[in-house]
Amino acid sequence: MLRTCRVLRSQAGSPTGGWQPLSFDGGAFHLKGTGELTRALLVLRLCAWPPLVTHGLVLQAWSQRLLGSRLSGAFLRASFYGQFVAGETAEEVKGCVQQLQTLGLRPLLAVPIEEEPDSAVKAGEAWYEGNLSAMLRCVDMSRGVLETPSPTGNILMQLKMTALTSTQLCKELTSWIRKPGASLELSPERLAEAMDSGQDLQISCLNAQQNHHLQASLSRLHRVVQHARAQRVRILVDAEYTFLNPALCLLVDALALRWNGPGEGGPWVWNTYQAYLKDTHERLRRAAEAADRAGRAFGVKLVRGAYLDKEREVARHQGTEDPIQPNYEATNQSYSRCLELMLTQVSHRGPMCHLMVASHNEESVHHATKRMWDLGIPLDGPVCFGQLLGMCDHVSLALGQAGYAVYKSIPYGSLEEVIPYLIRRAQENRSVLQGARKEQTLLSQELKRRLLRRGLRAPH
Repeated sequence: MLRTCRVLRSQAGSPTGGWQPLSFDGGAFHLKGTGELTRALLVLRLCAWPPLVTHGLVLQAWSQRLLGSRLSGAFLRASFYGQFVAGETAEEVKGCVQQLQTLGLRPLLAVPIEEEPDSAVKAGEAWYEGNLSAMLRCVDMSRGVLETPSPTGNILMQLKMTALTSTQLCKELTSWIRKPGASLELSPERLAEAMDSGQDLQISCLNAQQNHHLQASLSRLHRVVQHARAQRVRILVDAEYTFLNPALCLLVDALALRWNGPGEGGPWVWNTYQAYLKDTHERLRRAAEAADRAGRAFGVKLVRGAYLDKEREVARHQGTEDPIQPNYEATNQSYSRCLELMLTQVSHRGPMCHLMVASHNEESVHHATKRMWDLGIPLDGPVCFGQLLGMCDHVSLALGQAGYAVYKSIPYGSLEEVIPYLIRRAQENRSVLQGARKEQTLLSQELKRRLLRRGLRAPH
């Protein structure tokens, strides 16, 4: 398999006779083993069954009662965990990453820790400090698992800010930010100064305990990015719910002021923009123009968005306007507009502007590759692509073998840590899971082809 991958990559390179659309027909599935393909087909079919996703945590608890922890764990490791998770130990993660590298893919490690907004369990500072240690280890692992880092490729990792700061604080800050004429005491400049100096920060809208927690949160975020910069690992901050995002964006902007400056070597802190929100294109335009005027580097992960049901439920409950695009087509149009804006920025600003096209949508990927060709953006330059580990491999493999930079989002950790995280992601990505019919068809076709070939080779 290694020899096949090297030959394909040597043939990849830049097109010579004009742009040619990639073929997402599963042709690259021949690079994967029969066991991998069989597991992928079975798991994706199970994930497309709505009751399994809806009642995942309940079903997991029942399986532990009926089968016992050992048998239940073995089943999960052989199925869902094995499909979507890199492993638990550093060696297991490294093995997964090395396998991806042979396929022309790159890792985007993710620590499966976050604080759910509606969680009844209230975390204390010790919990966030423990998460800080986990994030620092993730930085080291992101650097250490690569046997042969690409000389031009970036090392990236994901960061959930709600692992390091409380959702309650983010709600308070968001409420204050949204007020007309919000005070300048919540400016990114002031937060960035507090990060650098470590001096006490007193925000009038917060009580003493909240101010203390904000200061501790800024310190944790600063330490993660400082360590990542030293290890040359770029941080991609995840977007979350709209009642948290303004506060998260404020924190990202503060980090960007410190770490995305002109002399820093490109963006070390990236923000995520969700195209399914009505205001995303305008916010992205303003942010891109502000970074350009200030001479700062700008990094963006562009996604469609995953919190649709929750966002609409909150809007109904509060009697506010639905923040989500009216339908899937409108979301597609929003994604295309944001993609065009960012690709134009990249073509103008070069390495000072980076973009991850995080999408499982074939049309969006085709559009991105076509516009990269039109604008003269190199395949392995400031634009990369991202998909989830264990999903959309027919797209990821085609991109990787053609020479594009492709990252797979890779959670890792113990069963107890990862399975609840996976179930939450599955519930948020129902449409993606249910829409993976083409991938299931291609997997089935490849398995049938192998069975037929074996039948023809069998002695009569």
